[in-house]
Amino acid sequence: MSRKERIENSLSAGLEPVHLEVLDESHRHSAGAGAETHYNVTVVSDAFDGERRIARHRRIHGLLGEELAGGLHALTLTLLTPAEWAERGESIASPKCRGGSKAS
Repeated sequence: MSRKERIENSLSAGLEPVHLEVLDESHRHSAGAGAETHYNVTVVSDAFDGERRIARHRRIHGLLGEELAGGLHALTLTLLTPAEWAERGESIASPKCRGGSKAS
């Protein structure tokens, strides 16, 4: 099973999202395609209702602890409630990698 699939499974089980998008962006960085080290993750879930941004990030890091300990290097996170998603409707773009971005 790929890291992307493991991330999707962990987040689905832990948050029951109404929208989940996991993009492997490793090819845009010096790690290269297939490295499975850089991800842009969007989660829309009622589980975030009433939580501040830092609590949402901590929740994700808790769910993905094994991945983070096992080579997952970078996460760009968009973590919204369904109401926030309806208002915003887009994910956060990942920043360029300081270690040698290969694409914009």
